[in-house]
Amino acid sequence: MPTETPLTDLDAERFVSLSTFRRSGVAVPTAVWISRDGDAMVVTTGAESGKVKRVRNNPRVELTPCSRSGKVAPGAVSVAGTAEIIADPAERDRLTDLVRAKYGIEFKIVMGIESIAKSGRAERVILRITPPREN
Repeated sequence: MPTETPLTDLDAERFVSLSTFRRSGVAVPTAVWISRDGDAMVVTTGAESGKVKRVRNNPRVELTPCSRSGKVAPGAVSVAGTAEIIADPAERDRLTDLVRAKYGIEFKIVMGIESIAKSGRAERVILRITPPREN
């Protein structure tokens, strides 16, 4: 049975600010949807997004509860994690279903708009986020 951790507690949030890190170490925050997969959290994003490019270079991420627009409340606690890019179609579909189930019609609308805007070529991946790796 999955255990509750500061990371998995984020499943109660509608939006989190996902910070990925440039090579220079500068954080780049983005408001994202998030859903739970056992002891991990998952985020769906475009395969060519800056988040994915930064995670390829540095899997360290930070998650902080935020508003839809990405505004982080004063005193909000950030949770560190390690992101893995999931591109395998079967696993990506399974994890996408978790996000779809949480966000329902909102997910369908946003993905529909994205598909139209990208002429149906909106390839997506999942970022699976686990607690930081021990060194």
